[in-house]
Amino acid sequence: MSEIMLFPNLKPLFREWNNTQPVLIAGPCSAESEMMTLTTAQALHKMGIKIYRAGVWKPRTSPDSYAGPGGIGLKWLQRVKAETGMLVATEVAMASHVQEALDAGIDILWIGARTTANPFAVQEIADKLADSGSDVTVLVKNPVNPDIELWLGALQRLYYAGVRRLGAVHRGFSSFGQHLYRNEPQWQIPIELQRRASNVPIICDPSHMGGKTELIAPLSQQALDMGFDGLMIECHCCPVQALSDKEQQLSPAELQQVLNALVVRNRHQPSDELAALRRLIDQCDDELIEVLNRRMELCRQIGNLKKSQNMTVVQTRRYDEILERRMRQAQELGMDPAFMQSVMQVIHEEAVREQVDILRAKK
Repeated sequence: MSEIMLFPNLKPLFREWNNTQPVLIAGPCSAESEMMTLTTAQALHKMGIKIYRAGVWKPRTSPDSYAGPGGIGLKWLQRVKAETGMLVATEVAMASHVQEALDAGIDILWIGARTTANPFAVQEIADKLADSGSDVTVLVKNPVNPDIELWLGALQRLYYAGVRRLGAVHRGFSSFGQHLYRNEPQWQIPIELQRRASNVPIICDPSHMGGKTELIAPLSQQALDMGFDGLMIECHCCPVQALSDKEQQLSPAELQQVLNALVVRNRHQPSDELAALRRLIDQCDDELIEVLNRRMELCRQIGNLKKSQNMTVVQTRRYDEILERRMRQAQELGMDPAFMQSVMQVIHEEAVREQVDILRAKK
């Protein structure tokens, strides 16, 4: 059974929150004190934001980092809910967290990247939710590493446990070394999630993805341009004093500037003009497949020739010449040379695989 069939249309829950506009969840990385939690919530409420997020239990990399206030923070979220009418959301990482959050009337739970990567922990949370009979909303962040099966598996475990108010959160993926982003977007993975589970709403967390406040606006716009259902953005009443992740938290005023600049794209059905252009794209794809098939047939002929002459498959100098030439051609045509490099690398890898198979085949 395909993932698409596993999930019925779960997107109406987002329309409950924000009609037809993308939903926005905002609030601090961590609830740090009752005053800070309420002050931030009141500022966001005045901006019209309907869902408030704050971490109560924070799975920190270092034991010396601020890990949240624990259960006492739930009482602060209760006050936020009572005094502003906002829905409140917090992270859970184990069954005991779930029970405490449900007892406190928390509206939305999210499962963090580290927890999503642990099927035992996700199953424990799913079992607790099943036992509770609650209709609480659960959002699942992508796992730390780019593994779509883990992400889908976590969603499935919750769905099998009876959770019907379910959504996904794209927060990027960890990578080694210095990079522009704290967590690389790797947009192809959430695109694949949307393809395989098209009925599951998906929102973007540009704060954890970017790791820096200046990246939040462009990442948010890119997510909306790609048809994401909403955003989860970290916002603190005084970011410079934040006890965790201060580099990626906006002030309420900064968040308002980001929101004012965002453009929400039209989600209507395609026009006749767009449909005509898509038909032309389909024709190009058909031609492209035919050309690739001819190219691979030539590669197989070369493989047979190399076998008859006892030659190695990989000819590095030849490949370098091809790669350099095609990248130069692409640039002359106004295409990104890096894109052409990636295309040629995939084609070359397949050609090598087929030729190796030919060399290994018995006569």
